[in-house]
Formats: sequence, C-alpha cells, structure tokens
Amino acid sequence: MKYVHIRIIELLQEKKISKTKICKDLDLQRGNFNRYCRDDFQRIDTNLIIKLCDYFQCSLNELLEIKEK
Repeated sequence: MKYVHIRIIELLQEKKISKTKICKDLDLQRGNFNRYCRDDFQRIDTNLIIKLCDYFQCSLNELLEIKEK
C-alpha cells in the first residue's frame, strides 16, 4: 500500500531547524504539526504545504514523496 510522505523531519535536520522554531515561525499548533511529521493524516492542508515549501525554499517534489508501506 502506498502513502504520501511529507519530508518535514528530513528538511528540519538538513537545515538544522527545531520543531519549536518552525511552529513559532509558521504559527502552527505543535500537535497538528507532529501529526504531519509522523505521516498521520487523512488529508493534506494545501495552505500548510505552500507555507512549508516557502519556508524551506523547496519545490513540491522536494517536500512530498510517495512511499510503500
């Protein structure tokens, strides 16, 4: 079964940014943000995806990937 993986953790590590900092910078609730970090979501908030791409200065295909469970 395939699923969409948001590469948040990988990008945070690459850019040496903490979860606390990104949540504060993007005005995100930590609990909701953690769900996206764990790929624990049913739908993807497109506004969040745009914010993340802008924040990390990356393209959509650098942020999202399809993985096999």
